[in-house]
Amino acid sequence: MTTEPDEKREYITTPQAAEQASLSANYIATLLRKKKLEGFQMGRDWFVYTDSLNQFLQTTRKPGPKGPRKKAASSSDDAPDHHLSSPTSMK
Repeated sequence: MTTEPDEKREYITTPQAAEQASLSANYIATLLRKKKLEGFQMGRDWFVYTDSLNQFLQTTRKPGPKGPRKKAASSSDDAPDHHLSSPTSMK
């Protein structure tokens, strides 16, 4: 990531890259910060080099979860109900 654009390379805005890639703008910005995509930041705005985006899109990636996340079962739901039977009733 640099703060000066490479004038020899074509670049697009983060929202444009997100629309082109069918990803969120936040995820594109994360990829830029993690240096998974090449680009630059001017002020608060991120720009993505189109060749870097195309190369990233051609790589195989593990698919993420689809739809809303399921709530994890709490441990109290899985615990046996030992407290329901008293020791005196087991005679």
